[in-house]
Amino acid sequence: MAERVKLGYVGCGFMAQKVHLPNFISIPECELVAIAEVRPRLGGMVRDRLRIPTLYASHEELAADPDIDAVAVSAGFSLQGDIARDLLAAGKHVFMEKPMAVSVAQAEAMVDAADASGKILMVGYMKRYDAGNVLMRDQLRQFRETGELGDQTYARNHGFCGDWICNLDTPMDSTDEKMPGAPAMAPEWLPDEWVGPYLGYLQQYTHNVNLLRYFLDAGDDARVRVVDLDDDGYSGVTIFDMAGTRVVLETGGVSHYRWDEHTQVYFRHGWVHTWAPPLLLKNTPAEVEIYRGGEEQVISRPVAKPRWTWAYRREAEHFIERVAAGKPVDSSGADTLTDVRLFEDIYRIFLEGNLGTKLA
Repeated sequence: MAERVKLGYVGCGFMAQKVHLPNFISIPECELVAIAEVRPRLGGMVRDRLRIPTLYASHEELAADPDIDAVAVSAGFSLQGDIARDLLAAGKHVFMEKPMAVSVAQAEAMVDAADASGKILMVGYMKRYDAGNVLMRDQLRQFRETGELGDQTYARNHGFCGDWICNLDTPMDSTDEKMPGAPAMAPEWLPDEWVGPYLGYLQQYTHNVNLLRYFLDAGDDARVRVVDLDDDGYSGVTIFDMAGTRVVLETGGVSHYRWDEHTQVYFRHGWVHTWAPPLLLKNTPAEVEIYRGGEEQVISRPVAKPRWTWAYRREAEHFIERVAAGKPVDSSGADTLTDVRLFEDIYRIFLEGNLGTKLA
């Protein structure tokens, strides 16, 4: 594409105003030409403050704009998958917030729409674009290829959350307008009383499962082995097999002034460990530690390059760059379909095995 990518945006909520809109506006190769917002007063305020040329009342109106090349979406968990599918069908490249979908059926319809249109569907797994996580992924690949640390034996991700907003001071408009009511969609087999817990677990930990597959280069070679969650359907341990490696996901919550998440991948003679920064802490990539066993017993702390970057901006840059070049993205809808499948499997095992619930 010779000119800048003309971008539309659907939604004017917290993540749109605090993160995505400012990031896309700051990219020289991107031109934000329109937004869509169902709350008219809020949409008008955001349009005026950010000097966006056009405000649409719905994503359908925005999708009909022939001058828009690509659209970014941040909406309700249940709705944004259908919005993304509509935009793909209209011939737009799509960037969307996670979770991509709330069911395998919804995700498959989105991937089919992307295939039929030939357009990019990118899911906002910003952890894949964190410079520290890229460094860790590259180190893990190196150790698997060279055998320097022996066989890869085990991986774990611990995510107990904490303060993720970090006093982010980006301006935000708000009104007292109510969002239109929308059904909380979920897999057809899921009992109504578990829709809320399922969506909460999915939206929180889809990042972690996706990141583990990224670190291990597992692709679709991933299955759920054991689910041991508390009756809240959130706190506990889930064990996977990813590309032949046992992987443990530890989930729960704690009141923490930072962000309590880290990932560790073990080899026979060492490990690679990374600590995630609070999500909205700008320009602070994940920290990486490498332990080499044997005679010398060396611990090193390589620094990611570029040193001071924000994963959310890097993912936005990646989307615009790949749309402009017509190249595949690193967190595609087709790849994300695996995460949706895994979360349905987790909750099936949890309800049937742990609680004895009979499912349709």
